Amino acid sequence: MPGVVAIALAACAPTVPDAPDTTNTQPTTTEPGMPETTVAETTTTRPTTTEPDTTKTTVVETTTTRPTTTEPEVPVAHPEVVELDFSFETDADGWVVGFADLPEDYDQSIYELDGGHRALPDGLDGSGIYLQGHNRSDDLFMYVKRQIEGLVSGASYTVSATVDLATNAPLDSIGIGGSPGQSVYVKAGASTTEPDAVPDSTGHLRMRIDKGNQSRGGTQMAVLGVVGHPDIVGDEFRRKTLDSMDGPVVVAADAAGRVWLIVGTDSGFEGLTRLYYDRISFTLTPIEPA
Repeated sequence: MPGVVAIALAACAPTVPDAPDTTNTQPTTTEPGMPETTVAETTTTRPTTTEPDTTKTTVVETTTTRPTTTEPEVPVAHPEVVELDFSFETDADGWVVGFADLPEDYDQSIYELDGGHRALPDGLDGSGIYLQGHNRSDDLFMYVKRQIEGLVSGASYTVSATVDLATNAPLDSIGIGGSPGQSVYVKAGASTTEPDAVPDSTGHLRMRIDKGNQSRGGTQMAVLGVVGHPDIVGDEFRRKTLDSMDGPVVVAADAAGRVWLIVGTDSGFEGLTRLYYDRISFTLTPIEPA
């Protein structure tokens, strides 16, 4: 039954499709079992490594603040008026006798120097410092000195003095070189330097402070008056008070607050002078800074 077969074949023949585009297109060959892999462009991201904190440490230079120590407040010393009184009732109270304006190798037998704490002469009560000397060289300085303390260091003071003495020299009298009463001058003063008698280039003992000479005062001693008393009869001793200095004396206390006081007689009378210092008073008045 060949006709049937032919029909059947014709009927079953496939429809011929339109001729394909003959453009030479390379068929996409799909590799069996190998699915198409899309290669994604990957950016390799390196893991972020956290570097250890290398922040520089700022060294703060610290200034060591020492605790403020409050020094105890030292009170400022203000100098005050100083009054000193020496009566010599029992002793010389620290006063020392000295002599100047005579040869270093003087002859004691003719100068007759003497001094010290003694009872006052007949007719007078109490005690004092006795001084005696014979002026053989037209000049003789007899003195007593004493150091005091307790002043303000470096402070300056004006000095005034009152001297009570017992004398046997008449005020109106005549003597060799001058009057025994009017040519023996009482002086008082003060100095920072100790008032000593030291040898000069001529071999005479001279004071190393400025006491002046005879009737003239110096920068460290002023004249209070003379030893003569108007009421002397014979060889008796009478008390006399001198309290008026003829010029200013200024003294500065040393670093330890000390000064030297001095009282003496400067003689132009060439003869024997005898006297007692019965009482000596000093007033030191501070000078306020300008």
